Amino acid sequence: MSKTLCIYLMAGPETPELAQAAVEGGADLVEIGFPFSDPLADGPVIRHAAERALAQGMRTSACLESLGLTRQQLGPEIPLVPMTYASLLEAYGWERFATDAERAGATSLIVADLPAGERQGLRRVQLVAPTSTNERLALAAGTTDGWLYLVTLTGTTGSRSELSPLLTALVSRARDLTGLPLYAGFGISTPEQARAAAELTDGVVVGSRAVEVAEEGPGALETYVRSLRSALDRM
Repeated sequence: MSKTLCIYLMAGPETPELAQAAVEGGADLVEIGFPFSDPLADGPVIRHAAERALAQGMRTSACLESLGLTRQQLGPEIPLVPMTYASLLEAYGWERFATDAERAGATSLIVADLPAGERQGLRRVQLVAPTSTNERLALAAGTTDGWLYLVTLTGTTGSRSELSPLLTALVSRARDLTGLPLYAGFGISTPEQARAAAELTDGVVVGSRAVEVAEEGPGALETYVRSLRSALDRM
């Protein structure tokens, strides 16, 4: 069974072209980060990208516009998932954001710092971590939208030298609680790490390294994503 490859990009003027390159390289899903001035979950690479995006004027409305243009670029088939923070939605309006994101072409939504159980009417993908209790895992699994996002490690996003050893136990606990697809993210940057994570899960999310490579342009991003896709397809 083919493993799902999710690529994270920061919202910006170049996002539609970069998303197209990622899909041509083999991405199955594109996650679009909305920049935030205090992104607790993000490491230095994504923080830097967020600062640059904010300097370009990428506030929530501009990010939604970028999302809409990306949807036009990709067509209707590729899932597009905005990744944002609760403070941004509080300022914009929760229901207004959900409506506007869906209208722009969002397939779902990730709110990095919104715990499962809060804002229950907001359809979104839930995140769980190695520190999540079984009770929290069950709550997240029961309310997540389509798949469960497994944070492979404790700490922020960013490339690591090896796959987190905490992932195996987290996958085992999640499998006991849900039959939904499990996608692993945080700390996955190389084809070898992607393959190792996918041996345990149904897919992988690659963020920081994809954002770094995207700074080199669409061609470099497509080549990088293709290397990840190739590693997953060799399983």
